[in-house]
Amino acid sequence: MSFSSLPSSPHPLSGYGWDESWDAAFAPYAEQGLLPGRVVRVDRGQCDVVTADGLIRADTSYVTPHDPLRVICTGDWAAVDPDGDPLFVRTYLPRRTAFVRSTSSNRSEGQILAANVDHAIIAVSLAVELDLGRIERFLALAWESGAQPVVVLTKADLVPDATGLSYLVQDVETTAPGVQVLPVSSATGAGIDVLAAVVSGGTSVLLGVSGAGKSTLANALLGEDVMDVQAIRDVDGKGRHTTTTRNLLALPGGGVLIDTPGLRGVGLWDAEAGVGQVFSEIEELAEKCRFQDCAHESEPGCAVLGAIEDGSLPERRLESYRKLLRENQRIVAKTDARLRAEIRRDWKRKGAQGRAAMQAKRGQVR
Repeated sequence: MSFSSLPSSPHPLSGYGWDESWDAAFAPYAEQGLLPGRVVRVDRGQCDVVTADGLIRADTSYVTPHDPLRVICTGDWAAVDPDGDPLFVRTYLPRRTAFVRSTSSNRSEGQILAANVDHAIIAVSLAVELDLGRIERFLALAWESGAQPVVVLTKADLVPDATGLSYLVQDVETTAPGVQVLPVSSATGAGIDVLAAVVSGGTSVLLGVSGAGKSTLANALLGEDVMDVQAIRDVDGKGRHTTTTRNLLALPGGGVLIDTPGLRGVGLWDAEAGVGQVFSEIEELAEKCRFQDCAHESEPGCAVLGAIEDGSLPERRLESYRKLLRENQRIVAKTDARLRAEIRRDWKRKGAQGRAAMQAKRGQVR
């Protein structure tokens, strides 16, 4: 079925993000008699796929490669063999975007959380103290994925003072340059209409730690209690998430939402460009440094250190920037032999410079 065959009718999958580009990309598979559909859930070697004929259950073993980043995931557009017994996914279309983080294992593997996402909604609870460093991590992964991040400050009703709320929003806006920061309350409905307008176009993935209010927010956007929500502890504002898989849901006002389990760890995965986007003001300052390879530590003519001295750049931002770059470099180095060699050479160079400086200092003392 193609758009050309339905000139006046919407495609049955248009509510799930199907468009002319996907239709063109799928054409070779349609000629093979395969059925297009979007993966709405993956678990235990099988997946639920929404097709023009309804929801089907399909086996994913045919497309399970050794590379964990190439396994089928929620948000993929799949090509399903309708004549299989059982039904199985033959392949999936090339992804436009992919949200990837590093796993907590020692194998240095990436884990893909969602595919073909237009907006990355980062849910941050106002029931607890803001963790700006964690927000920066989520933002780095979001920018790296190719999606447009949006920071949603949930449970805004717990901050009744309008001035106090505005300061919290301002703090996050400083942490997230170029990103919309939206305070919302699922309890009162404040801000939900604005968020619904944002996610009405394209596919959005909902991200955050446990207790951030993601499932409650998803229910507010869906207009019904689709996602289970457990009670939040009054002591610290945290709760246990009940979302254990990534689920793709069509929104009544348009758009598609992928809800995810609470993320305990937010490890970077080859996200240098994303880190640079989060700290764009630092990278812009770095272009004005006297030395092209300035490390922003003690070099003369460092524009970054100058901004810290005059108060225009918070020192916390520079420390977070360095931390994320170092972490990302370690992750990449584990899978890139050439980069590992470059790092070792850099260590040796700096070690030699340090020894030379120490010897010169000792000579002056004598």
